[in-house]
Amino acid sequence: MVQQKLQNKFIFFIFLIFILSGITYYVHSSHRNGQKKIENIEYIDANWQTLAEKIKNKLYNFPGNVGLVIKDLKTGKTIFYNQDKLFPSASLVKIAIMSACFQAESEGKINFNDYFRLKSKYKSRGSGILRYSPAGKKISLKELVELMITKSDNTATNILTEILSFDYLNGYFQQMGLRNTNFSRNIMDITKYYRGIENYTTASDIAQILDKIYHYQLVSPEASERMLTLLKKQEIRDRLPRYLPGYVEVAHKTGLFDNVCHDAGIIFHPRGDFLISILVSDHQEHRLAKELIGQVAKIAFEYYENRTLHISN
Repeated sequence: MVQQKLQNKFIFFIFLIFILSGITYYVHSSHRNGQKKIENIEYIDANWQTLAEKIKNKLYNFPGNVGLVIKDLKTGKTIFYNQDKLFPSASLVKIAIMSACFQAESEGKINFNDYFRLKSKYKSRGSGILRYSPAGKKISLKELVELMITKSDNTATNILTEILSFDYLNGYFQQMGLRNTNFSRNIMDITKYYRGIENYTTASDIAQILDKIYHYQLVSPEASERMLTLLKKQEIRDRLPRYLPGYVEVAHKTGLFDNVCHDAGIIFHPRGDFLISILVSDHQEHRLAKELIGQVAKIAFEYYENRTLHISN
């Protein structure tokens, strides 16, 4: 009996040595082959619901209409508020137009290196610098797309719209899966505006575009990266970046017209990148809407600042 126990212990001891040897071999082999140990980062999101309630209370008490999507781009956690409510898109539609330009380039329909001459009929009121340029000025398609995003140039947008056509743009929006985004008139076509012809979008549609760009899934990985670079060069910073530290990187696009004020973009943070798509209308004054957008971004940013990371092997 005693001998049997000793034999069992010996077998167990040999088995244990075998297991430990295997583990040691795996570690050394992995190191030798240049492999790194995989570390899983888990986000402790116990306060996500608190964040959602805090933001929704702020939106609910705002004297105007608000549509919102906040999405954690790593975990997929999302906060919705009137996400499918229609809003006049103003210049926010330029994000969708930008993606259509890259799609047209990929199809060989346009070439970003082609040049066009500025005509007086393209010049538009509102934001941008091309309306001050002399007729006949040569400008590349690549420059037009950049001006449309970074300076929200309405004249550049008009030229791109004529090159691609309303039919192409709206067809591509449908192809992209944008359920509630249309483009029926030029940005500052006041005549059509007063006739009730309007461009509409939703916080959800704009968030969908940003999500695809962030994950390099819009048109192509290369095109997505180029679009993201353009959005990072946005020069209008009085909304989402309003209360964020200056070092924080934000890739975004604004929209402003009459009684609408929007901003939508991706905010990059070491503890998790996230997108905010916030559309505001029927507010008393733009100052209040810009303040609201800035506060929402600040609240979300502070959540990520205080977020707890758990790293496990």
